[in-house]
Amino acid sequence: MTTTKLPASGRERWIQLLLGLICMMAISSPQYTWTLFTKPLMGALAAKLPEIQVTFSLLIVLQTFLSPAQGFLVDRFGPRFLISAGILLTGLSWILAAHATTVTQLYLTYGLFGGVGTGIVYIGIVTQMVKWFPERRGFAVGMVAAGYGFGAIVTTFPIASSIAQHGYQATLWTFGLAFSIVGLLAAQGLKRPAREAEALSSGHSEQVAGASPATMLKTPVFWLMFVMMTMMSTSGLMVISQTAAFARDFGVATITVMGMAALPLALTVDRFTNGLTRPFFGWISDNIGRENTMFIAFLLEGLAMLAWLQFRGDPVLFVLLSGVVFFGWGEIFSLFPSTLTDTFGERHATANYGFLYMAQGVGSVLGGPMAAQLHEATGSWIPVFGVVITLDILAAVLALVALKPLRRRCRYF
Repeated sequence: MTTTKLPASGRERWIQLLLGLICMMAISSPQYTWTLFTKPLMGALAAKLPEIQVTFSLLIVLQTFLSPAQGFLVDRFGPRFLISAGILLTGLSWILAAHATTVTQLYLTYGLFGGVGTGIVYIGIVTQMVKWFPERRGFAVGMVAAGYGFGAIVTTFPIASSIAQHGYQATLWTFGLAFSIVGLLAAQGLKRPAREAEALSSGHSEQVAGASPATMLKTPVFWLMFVMMTMMSTSGLMVISQTAAFARDFGVATITVMGMAALPLALTVDRFTNGLTRPFFGWISDNIGRENTMFIAFLLEGLAMLAWLQFRGDPVLFVLLSGVVFFGWGEIFSLFPSTLTDTFGERHATANYGFLYMAQGVGSVLGGPMAAQLHEATGSWIPVFGVVITLDILAAVLALVALKPLRRRCRYF
């Protein structure tokens, strides 16, 4: 019996995909398990929820607002060195946060170091995949982006259990060290695609087609994508950062579902669907088109959020619908980078996506402290849910009526 071997380049890109997946899993917990730390941090630092949530916004803002510069550095120095540095900064952010005694120190450790570190890794890995898989961008980006969602499945229950048994400080220190070791080992195998490496070594990087950031930033299609990604990021990041808070207000956080407390169970289901949706809708978009897929997914999230609000007092439906909400949200991290590279090309893909990724930073402010402030002002989560449901549905409509015709008329490389 004979077996057909993949050519070296074919095998190599799947190895790169696996290594990228591991790196993304290593940096996922600072964002996706943050909600587990809010209550103990409020008690330890004598701070209110809006103050604590500034940490989360700093994490996302720095992760995203610095991404154009981070993308430039990854292009300049290569993925292995920069992504290794980003993983070390991410792990260090938790180790140092374990010793924070003031809110300011928390901002500077968990927020600052975590934001810079995770941003380098995220931008670097995503744009590696759009280059390694030009004909399967949606799927490949979805797979590594899934690592960013799936990674927290592995850590949510252990982190929740560790906080309960050992306290949040020991948890931050132990897991921060573990993230650093695992991610750093995986990063050592990362490298550029052969065609890009050859073009750079020969001094003919212009052989790789694509529009520059300066060109991209002058186009209406980029700004439409930026607005749409901001709208969707606001919705999802509101849920990620506030789940524990509104689960307690809805009275379902500690109710047992299938032998487990509803809140950590919901967070685990969320991580699974948040990871699964990225390669799934990425693959769908490779086959039926980016904008058609956006419409289906964004509308799904809006309708799931509406149902979640309607049945908020039912612990079983709280868990199930939380998974549907994230299945309709997480795909933005495969659809938007794929759409951007389809539109503006590979040559400047890392820096270009860095600018679009800043939309998540805007969404973190709107969905984090500003959503918490709206809740404080109204005494209810219903207005908060009303805003984000509207954003989801509007983004779905814009995908078909605005983005699709605009991209069809324009080509920038």
